Amino acid sequence: MRILENIEPKKVFQFFEDLTKIPRGSGNEKAVSDYCVKFAKDRGLEVRQDELYNVIIKCPATEGYEEVEGVILQGHLDMVCEKAEEVQIDFEKDPLKIKIEDDFVTAEGTTLGGDDGIAIAYALAVMDSKDIPHPDIEAVFTVGEETGMEGADGIDLSELKNRRLINIDNEDEGIFLTSCAGGCRADCTLFFHRYTASGIRMRLKLKGLTGGHSGMEIIRGGANANVMMVRIADAAVKASGALMLSMKGGSKDNAIPRASEAEFIVAEENIEAFRAAAEEEAGKIESEYIVQDPYMTLEIFEGEKETRSSINEIGFKAIAGLVLSIPNGVQAMSADIEGLVETSLNLGIMEIDGNELRLHYAVRSSVNSAKEFLVRKIELIANCFNASVKISGNYPAWEYRKDSRLREDMVRIYKELFGNEPKVEAIHAGVECGLISEKLEGLDAVSFGPQMYGVHTAEEKLSISSTERNWRFLCALLAYK
Repeated sequence: MRILENIEPKKVFQFFEDLTKIPRGSGNEKAVSDYCVKFAKDRGLEVRQDELYNVIIKCPATEGYEEVEGVILQGHLDMVCEKAEEVQIDFEKDPLKIKIEDDFVTAEGTTLGGDDGIAIAYALAVMDSKDIPHPDIEAVFTVGEETGMEGADGIDLSELKNRRLINIDNEDEGIFLTSCAGGCRADCTLFFHRYTASGIRMRLKLKGLTGGHSGMEIIRGGANANVMMVRIADAAVKASGALMLSMKGGSKDNAIPRASEAEFIVAEENIEAFRAAAEEEAGKIESEYIVQDPYMTLEIFEGEKETRSSINEIGFKAIAGLVLSIPNGVQAMSADIEGLVETSLNLGIMEIDGNELRLHYAVRSSVNSAKEFLVRKIELIANCFNASVKISGNYPAWEYRKDSRLREDMVRIYKELFGNEPKVEAIHAGVECGLISEKLEGLDAVSFGPQMYGVHTAEEKLSISSTERNWRFLCALLAYK
């Protein structure tokens, strides 16, 4: 028995449940891409799959809609793979364990993949239907959106003829997105030396932070577990002379890390000083972020006496200096749109591998010059610590289009259906409309979607009732002449 078979819209949730059974983290999209190709071939639809595993499906207009202007339905195939600490799952192989809780579809201790599986499910349900009127449809499913929009950057769209793009990658019902920030990934690498030292092995673990999407949730001003772990480690090392062994936190550059940990070698006579300093600094952080992160906790584990390869004092000072010197979080608010973040960066992944510290930042800004300046600031700070910086995944901002017939139609239809006018907004998070707009001259694009919560976290959930309402809206939009 299918878990979602008794909820409406049935076809949408049928396809969505299929997607939750296919591992599809960023970089692992071949299986889900093949699933979409098979869907098209089974129904006699024209389909193209490129070497990146992007998919384009063409679905002809239904009777009476042959002369209506066609549309592009667009979403991304990949999902962010995050899990609760205690959950055992291999995201490369295992299906998600989904369930229904009241009005929500959620997964047991993992991300759900509603971002952006619901877009694929909507599009497949439309193209599968025999009784939904619609104009010519070009469905564009991209890969690697969550790690730098590699799919949208690399896809060839020259064969597309439609110039109305409906992007289904917004998680707030009743909000139509018409512009977004651009961004890139900044990867810093710092080399350091190690030497052998003996002492008690200690481990610090910071957990329970709220985290969230680094575009949508960064405005909350919550703590970044990676940055806070280095802050705690610096205080503990300063008080006790401890030597760092390892450190790691986060798994995605565009997800605000919820947990981070570090290991040390501490002289036996300095254990209490190490504990006291770590607890005191953690207490300060908890007080500073009591509103944003009320469940933050620090755990301290004491091990046995060991002899280990440790990071020397100079190396740790460089590590702490680099992490704590590079800014993190919101850097500027928009001067034009009240409440909109203009520029930010997020230390999403921090890891020590051998003799290297690796830091992975997601940089965002709706002002290209501000993004470039922030990247330059990262490079200059890194250079002070003899660290290198590599910039990748550059994607442009999606600029607001003053004259948009698609936006006007969507606003009118939404108001007719639900009796209230939707909001038209810009967001700080990146969507693929900017890259696609660069490839298709004259593109008229709007992004919408059903209500989701906790996107990019293990608490992600998708509203069933909102999914049904937005399905009705999409069908009405496609049927509009």
